[in-house]
Amino acid sequence: MGKIALKHVTKSFGATEVIPPLDLDIEDGEFVVFVGPSGCGKSTLLRLIAGLEDVTSGMIEIDGNDATKVPPSKRGLAMVFQSYALYPHMSVRKNIAFPLRMAKVDEAERNRKVEAAADILNLTDYLERRPGQLSGGQRQRVAIGRAIVREPEAFLFDEPLSNLDAALRVNMRLEISELHQSLKTTMIYVTHDQVEAMTMADKIVVLNAGRIAQVGSPLELYRSPQNIFVAGFIGSPKMNFIEGEEAGKHGAHTIGVRPEHLALSTDGGTWEGTVGVAEHLGSDTFLHVHVDGIGALTVRAQGEAGLNHGDRAHITPDPERIHRFDSDGLALA
Repeated sequence: MGKIALKHVTKSFGATEVIPPLDLDIEDGEFVVFVGPSGCGKSTLLRLIAGLEDVTSGMIEIDGNDATKVPPSKRGLAMVFQSYALYPHMSVRKNIAFPLRMAKVDEAERNRKVEAAADILNLTDYLERRPGQLSGGQRQRVAIGRAIVREPEAFLFDEPLSNLDAALRVNMRLEISELHQSLKTTMIYVTHDQVEAMTMADKIVVLNAGRIAQVGSPLELYRSPQNIFVAGFIGSPKMNFIEGEEAGKHGAHTIGVRPEHLALSTDGGTWEGTVGVAEHLGSDTFLHVHVDGIGALTVRAQGEAGLNHGDRAHITPDPERIHRFDSDGLALA
């Protein structure tokens, strides 16, 4: 079991409150991602769950039991950090086995668990190597293996892919998702990368200044953001926002339209503008269009858009995909 509940949890450093009163339920077996910009409190929240930081007030329950004062080693959780924190003089086998040695598990059982974890993580051929002989992705898998052998109630990942290059990040993202499908264990994953959040999570918790801006599935947050912060954070490229007279036509203070929900043409549309930068990516083209009376809009077109810097373009938003927000930044029905 790996159900975790935060009940009116707060965290302050001196007079500074970094986590205002917060409630959150994480169900057994869920893959939950905490996402938000730097300084939003996501890593602090993870460390509160792990017991590496003390809560200022409130309660943390693990499987229905009050774990607020329970030390980290007794919570049944395993944490994987951004830095691999491997012992360079030890083999992969000994690195993975280290927590079992500390728990005085006998050698036969240690080897069984290490080899089972290595098989899951495709590390069997590397068990006798040292960390310095491995790639970054392999070292991160060793760190995950060290967590797996503990058979925790939940895995806590604190930006584990930040030190990897782009290609390795994609591979490890897939491997961690596959691992979750295999183990069916609760996983809580912290990242500032909304693409990681969208592609990995069962449930996303968007944090802003220590507060939960919205909780939901990736598609719920994409399709129905409850406020401008979530609307602008989820989605790549980010949502276009328009204020003033154009928004007033829709009965809103601000309207938002995602780049992929704008249609381009050269012979008429709702808005007209001049193409600035055109980013040709092969499968897509991102056009940054300076629209008369509105400002800069990003338009996502499939394939080669056939428009370049200085061309005039007409843009029409999908009327069913226009998001409306009031003056407080909250979504209007």
